[in-house]
Amino acid sequence: MEPPSGPASPEDGSPAALAQAFSRILPRLTGQEARRADNSEGALAELSALLEAPACERLLEGGGGALHGVLAQVAQALEKCAAPRKDEAGPGVAERAARVGLVFLKLLGKAEAARRSPGSPAGRAGLRHLAAPIYVFAVTHSAERPWSSPRSRHVAGEVLASLLGATECGSVAGFLRGEREDDKGRFAGILGLLKADLNKESWKNNPATKHVFFWTLQQVTRPWLNQHLERVLPPSLLISDDYQTENKILGVHCLHHIVLNVPAADLFQYNRAQVLYHALFNHLYTPEHSLIQAVLLCLLDLFPVLEKGLHWKGDAARPTTHCDEVLQLILTHMEPEHRILLRRTYARNLPAFVQRLGILTVRHMKRLERVIIGYLEVYDGPEEEARLKILETLKLLMQYTWPRIPCRLVVFLKALLKLICDVARDPTLTPEPVKNALLQEATDCLITLDHCSQGQVKDLLAKILQSCEDSKVVSCLRKVQQAPEGAHYHGT
Repeated sequence: MEPPSGPASPEDGSPAALAQAFSRILPRLTGQEARRADNSEGALAELSALLEAPACERLLEGGGGALHGVLAQVAQALEKCAAPRKDEAGPGVAERAARVGLVFLKLLGKAEAARRSPGSPAGRAGLRHLAAPIYVFAVTHSAERPWSSPRSRHVAGEVLASLLGATECGSVAGFLRGEREDDKGRFAGILGLLKADLNKESWKNNPATKHVFFWTLQQVTRPWLNQHLERVLPPSLLISDDYQTENKILGVHCLHHIVLNVPAADLFQYNRAQVLYHALFNHLYTPEHSLIQAVLLCLLDLFPVLEKGLHWKGDAARPTTHCDEVLQLILTHMEPEHRILLRRTYARNLPAFVQRLGILTVRHMKRLERVIIGYLEVYDGPEEEARLKILETLKLLMQYTWPRIPCRLVVFLKALLKLICDVARDPTLTPEPVKNALLQEATDCLITLDHCSQGQVKDLLAKILQSCEDSKVVSCLRKVQQAPEGAHYHGT
């Protein structure tokens, strides 16, 4: 008489038995039950014991697609179990992550042993299924975040190092893009795993998801990123469109990385470049200096892409560009702006816009003149970053638009002389190196102004030198008088 058939036991060493044993643990690793410390701790202990079973390693060596599938589900469940949630706080998340990390280390050890076993292609297949959730766990908990602790960061770092070793990759970038001809990398799989948490409804449920996406995106560069553009562009736009400034900045950094590492032809396709431009341009109305800085840097790298297809025909005026549009808005904001951090941010980026437009900066000459004069009159604190950058802007403006400078000679000369006198007699605690830098930049601007006006500045300064008694002012004016005659600048 045959014995009655019952559920397979993990002791019998069959793939079905182990798969059933792992499957029974899965519900305790997912959902709200896993948030209870005693429940998750017991499930992790059972899972660790199953991984220690010799039958597990033998089956990984010999194959067993069903077992690999279940182990992939277990790895995903472990990653979700350790993931922080927006309603969680305290050390509980870090403790749970450390315990999950130890289980991942055992799982990687078994998979690595199976991979090294002679004639065992199944080991490599198992690693391919496990790599994405293990990577997401490691990146989530290896950085210093509110949900991590020194111990959880250490364990996550070990998991990442073990994962790279098991996959024979020398770096995270190589792991993502693939280091061999037959290796397509794991970036697509990781993006697929993150996709469920990167939609409009759910991306804020896990506060780590955006950081994992951003850090992973930074590791994939040209020429590998363009093939994943359809997957990385929507989440980047979604994050940048949030109401929180922190998320906006993170999203803009993602977009900037895409602009730098995707060919212009791919950005032009389906009007993606215009979508990027409008998403970035709208942020310029936000009075957050750190966001404005990130947006302007991204736009300056996007302009060559947007303007690549523009060709000027000599029989008509040059068309206005996206750079013109952005500069016009910046100057509009700069004139009445009184917040010092925003003033510094605008001034810091102004030289790059003048360089980008070249002689076409004449379109904005009147407004630039008002901004330059106004900013040179205002003390900017010990570092004087705004006034130094405005002086750099003025010098570039005169070099590119020198035919329009003589009619503005008196205005610029008065502003520069006033600045030199104010700095020379400055009673504040501004460091001497900063004062010297201001005086040197102002002197260089006077020399450039003299070149643009065919020596008129030297003639006017000769009278001032006879009556001036301040040694610093006299030193600056003498440098202008002693400067050699310069040729006209060509800003075309």
